[in-house]
Amino acid sequence: MRASFVMSEIGVGLRRNLTMTFAVVVSVALSLALFGGSLLMSDQVNTMKGYWYDKVNVSIFLCNKSDAESDPNCAKGAVTEDQKKQIQADLDKMSVVEKVTYESQDEAYKHYKEQFGDSPLADSLTPDQMQESYRIKLKDPEKYQVVATAFDGRDGVQSVQDQKGILDNLFGLLNGMNWAARMVMALMLVVALMLIVNTVRVSAFSRRRETGIMRLVGASGFYIQAPFIAEAAVAGLIGGTVACGFLVIARYFIIDHGLDLSHKLNLINFIGWDAVLTKLPLILATSLLMPALAAFFALRKYLKV
Repeated sequence: MRASFVMSEIGVGLRRNLTMTFAVVVSVALSLALFGGSLLMSDQVNTMKGYWYDKVNVSIFLCNKSDAESDPNCAKGAVTEDQKKQIQADLDKMSVVEKVTYESQDEAYKHYKEQFGDSPLADSLTPDQMQESYRIKLKDPEKYQVVATAFDGRDGVQSVQDQKGILDNLFGLLNGMNWAARMVMALMLVVALMLIVNTVRVSAFSRRRETGIMRLVGASGFYIQAPFIAEAAVAGLIGGTVACGFLVIARYFIIDHGLDLSHKLNLINFIGWDAVLTKLPLILATSLLMPALAAFFALRKYLKV
């Protein structure tokens, strides 16, 4: 088969169905941009989990005088020195504990003023109203329940809180948003496939006389189908290239420049360029193969060869 013939037929087909070709390019670009974005979102969530789960602490909050009057967990009164020593000793014996940090009422009050100094409640609080606490770093953040079981309900302990639970809620929200993006992406892919099939059908119908002559002179089925398949593949590849451009531009302007989130939100460990660049070949391959396969199966049904 002459390559020049195939290329000329591709150009003719794209020009004849320019509007539908444009629609295919746009729909493929949007769907694959969402596809790549959802993959990058998954990478971002996993990166954040690895970064933050390594830093989460379990906090054991101790009863103070105010809690003794209002909290059922502190009905036996404020924590005593003996109780604090026993809690410290038990924590030191636990194999799951990596590090224990004690925070006094004065230190808790200082940290509160630093973080919430503008709050209307800040001026009304006094150090004796703050809670003493032990901040525990675990060797494995999944072992929180070991600490909770050992200390929850103990005399002098007001509550045992796991920061991992707060992060789980955040990551659950991010994962939900990611799945929503995937659903939109799937819908856009269906639309793109329908447009590709219709474009191929219109192209085949507009050239039915030419394909009929080719059948009469003994042209093979593949020789007749190749220009239509290549036409769909080229349109898809253009859309895939645009999708790759979207992802690169989004990463550049949202994280590195423009919004500059990497500096404004320096507590978040953002994914690097390597994560983006490794997704681009997959997007390009998908943009090439998906339209080609759709055109192939559409031709089997609508183009009798």
